[in-house]
Amino acid sequence: MNTNEKALALHEEWNGKITTEPKCHVRTREDLALAYTPGVAEPCKKIAKNKDDVYRYTIKSNTIAVVSDGSAVLGLGNIGPEAAMPVMEGKAVLFKEFGNVNAFPICLDTQDTEEIIETVIRIAPAFGGINLEDISAPRCFEIEARLKEALSIPVFHDDQHGTAIVVLAGIINALKIVGKKKENCNVVVNGDGSAGIAITKLLLLYGFKHVTICGINGILSKSSPDLNWMQKEMMEVTNLEQKTGLLSDAMKGADIFIGVSAPNIVSEEMVASMNQDAILFAMANPVPEIMPDVAKKAGARIVGTGRSDFPNQVNNVVAFPGIFKGALESRASQITDEMKLAAANAIANLVDEKDLNDENILPEAFDPRVADVVANAVKAYVR
Repeated sequence: MNTNEKALALHEEWNGKITTEPKCHVRTREDLALAYTPGVAEPCKKIAKNKDDVYRYTIKSNTIAVVSDGSAVLGLGNIGPEAAMPVMEGKAVLFKEFGNVNAFPICLDTQDTEEIIETVIRIAPAFGGINLEDISAPRCFEIEARLKEALSIPVFHDDQHGTAIVVLAGIINALKIVGKKKENCNVVVNGDGSAGIAITKLLLLYGFKHVTICGINGILSKSSPDLNWMQKEMMEVTNLEQKTGLLSDAMKGADIFIGVSAPNIVSEEMVASMNQDAILFAMANPVPEIMPDVAKKAGARIVGTGRSDFPNQVNNVVAFPGIFKGALESRASQITDEMKLAAANAIANLVDEKDLNDENILPEAFDPRVADVVANAVKAYVR
């Protein structure tokens, strides 16, 4: 069997990748009296007097909801809530395996912004945090922003911020190798959806000055037609020279290319037109914007992808479990920009400078240090 066939067979065998298991056992009358009635009334009364005690007596302290409407699932697009379930279950598994954070998939049968916001607010008492997943842009920006305002628990859209954090970590280390300064680099971000815009925002926050966003029709500028409200906002801080043209035009003289877009859209000629010691993160999955060997042949110095079978995998799993672990342990009410920058630096610093090279700029997903290092970085910025 190939990988796809084996995965399908295993999913049928598993009949779901997660389960719930009690921490206590109910084998005697006394067990029953302590775990349920009448003993359960005591923590209920404590929480009724002080809502914060819910963190002391229930799973809220270490449990998040993985919420999706199925509108932008992996590379599959708008496949709906039922079809999104295997991905959300998988995300719950990653939270537990890599961060020891309990997570449960919540797939909503609506793609209405107001209904999603209202539903998440209503279920929030049971959870210590909300991880938004695979919700299409630009709705995802509004949903996250309004939930952050409405709730006193962390709300985090991993497609945006998890991706951005790991990309920034990789770029930090790549710049150490090529000896370039962030202020002088020309950056092209190809992909004008949730990931591309979040990456751009975090790069600007970190101190990059020259970032150009490209979409399916090429360079985005103030004169581009059909910009959504978020893209219009981004035009105030990107492409300050108001360049126009295609992706190939944007890449001429660029130092860094970051792709969160589509397969095989970057040519050897486009890479060759970049500056010396070019850095490329081609993260379309499963087929990147350009294959690493082709990019290297064309002159790229450092190449990363989203795949585990090539060097420099840009993998969100080195970010989101630790981020929520830190946020939950410190009872953070939000995940702030300072926490994101701290997480990116912490991930970058996990690769010792003596071990940095063109094919080793990010820690492995299975590095046992990652979750705790990221968690500690987040906790340092809890106010």
